[in-house]
Amino acid sequence: MIENIKKDATSRMGKSIESLKEDLMKLRTGRAHTSLLDHITVSYYGNDVPLNQVANVNIADARMLTVTVWEKSMVQTVEKAILTSDLGLNPATSGNVLRISLPALTEERRRDMTKIVRNEGEGARVAIRNIRRDANNSLKALLKEKKIAEDDERRAQEEVQKLTDKYIAQVDRILADKEAELMEI
Repeated sequence: MIENIKKDATSRMGKSIESLKEDLMKLRTGRAHTSLLDHITVSYYGNDVPLNQVANVNIADARMLTVTVWEKSMVQTVEKAILTSDLGLNPATSGNVLRISLPALTEERRRDMTKIVRNEGEGARVAIRNIRRDANNSLKALLKEKKIAEDDERRAQEEVQKLTDKYIAQVDRILADKEAELMEI
C-alpha cells in the first residue's frame, strides 16, 4: 500500500516536470529550434492537426526556421496559423517553403520572459507540493484505518518529502538553465 502511494506520487511528479519542460519549450529564446512550432495546429480537411503532420520544420540557421509544406494548397493555411499563433512571428513565403526569421530579443523582453519562466516554475512547484499533500493524506487515511503503523506512516512521509525535495530541485535546475538561455545574447 505504501509502495503504491510512493509510485503514484513519483509518476505524478515526473509528469509535472514533463509538463514544465513542454511549457518552457514554447517560450521563445534568441535561438531557433523546431519545438517552437510544436503547439501550432493547422486545419487540414476539416480536422485540426499539428503543424509537423502537414510540413517539415527545419532550422536554417541560428535565427531562422524553414517550414516546407507538403501540399501546395496548404501553404496559405500554414502561414495563417503561424501568423495567428501567440509567438509573434512573420513567415515569408516562397513556393512551398515558409521562412521564419526570429528577431533578437530586447533586454526588456528577456526580463519579461524570465518572469514568465519563474511563474511556470512556481506552478510546477505548487503542483509537486499538492502531490505530496495528496500522498500524505493517503498515508494518514491508511493510519486511521489501522492498515499501517505510526512508524511506517512517519517513515513513508519522510520518503515522500525526499521525493518532493528531489523533484523541486529538478524544477530549480530546469528554471536556471532556461533563464541562462534567455539572458544570453
